[in-house]
Amino acid sequence: MNVLVVLASAGAGGYSSMLLIVVMIVAMYFLMIRPQRKQQKKHQDTLNQLKKGDHVVTIGRLHGVIDEINKEAKTVTLDCDGIYLVFDMSAIATVSQRAAASEVAATSASEPVADDKEATPAKDEAETDSADAEPADVTPADDADKDASETK
Repeated sequence: MNVLVVLASAGAGGYSSMLLIVVMIVAMYFLMIRPQRKQQKKHQDTLNQLKKGDHVVTIGRLHGVIDEINKEAKTVTLDCDGIYLVFDMSAIATVSQRAAASEVAATSASEPVADDKEATPAKDEAETDSADAEPADVTPADDADKDASETK
């Protein structure tokens, strides 16, 4: 009878170790394989959305602007300060700046300058209005004497 108990316990241990291996494989899938697949899909979507004018960084850390995309050959031509280099699409690591984003940034950067120019003439007009209120034949020395007498 003791032999049966020993054999039964050995069989139960085999099933639990098999269950442990299955649990480890499932955990490995959710902790390693699934996130890597999500990252690969995101990178592929990024590569599919590339267009001319995007600022990109290659896997060799070369920064450039996309000049041409050849989807058939899966290559991209980068403009690196006037030097044109051809890379495989898979060599693109990240997109640092989208072409549309750079145009929006350039537009938004120029808008505050335009606002400052518009505000400056309004300020000058206010100064001109106050200057018109004073007599035209008053010299700057008379203004200083007038200011000194007003403060007393």
